[in-house]
Amino acid sequence: MKKKLRDIIAEGEHQTQDFKYAITDSKKIARSLAAFANTDGGSLLVGVKDNGRIAGVASDEEYYMVEAAANMYCKPPVSFETKIWEEDSKTVLEVIVPKSSKKPHKAPTKDGDYKVYVRVNDQNILANGVLLKVWARQKRKTGTFLKLTQAENTLLKYFETNESISLPGFQKIAGINRWSAEKIIINLLVMNILEMDISEKQCLYRLKKK
Repeated sequence: MKKKLRDIIAEGEHQTQDFKYAITDSKKIARSLAAFANTDGGSLLVGVKDNGRIAGVASDEEYYMVEAAANMYCKPPVSFETKIWEEDSKTVLEVIVPKSSKKPHKAPTKDGDYKVYVRVNDQNILANGVLLKVWARQKRKTGTFLKLTQAENTLLKYFETNESISLPGFQKIAGINRWSAEKIIINLLVMNILEMDISEKQCLYRLKKK
């Protein structure tokens, strides 16, 4: 059974769904498109207010703004599809962005600098350096070799009684410098031993859930 628009809206904004009352700035929309493409993909419902009320849009005008956002202000450009919904004589434009294999996609900040955004819950936030390095490593054709030194064993032992740890926290318990700690964290992320919990304030690492 296909979902109806009101059922989709009732889910609210989340990791793979965002609402936009209207598009007035293609650069701002580019951040949402890039964040979806860099994370799990998602849908942007244009013509829906933050509270879920359907306001409607002029779909042709909005489409051209989205097209500009995806092709002019996302680097590299972001692929997308659209779907038109009609509800109570109002039009809602759904912009569907798949998870990208060409990440990272960059989009302009408010200051015009191009940065990498990711989608976390219902927010678009800047990707950190560790995540960017993980993506770069995943593109390599060579595998990752893991040697369990005292530092790795200290970290795995830590997770027996603790759920997560920050990069500075790992440095402290292992007694190693930031470069070494980051290298180990990246190796474990690439090998799917660890997973990342990123937010605007901090980034934590924990054992990957089976």
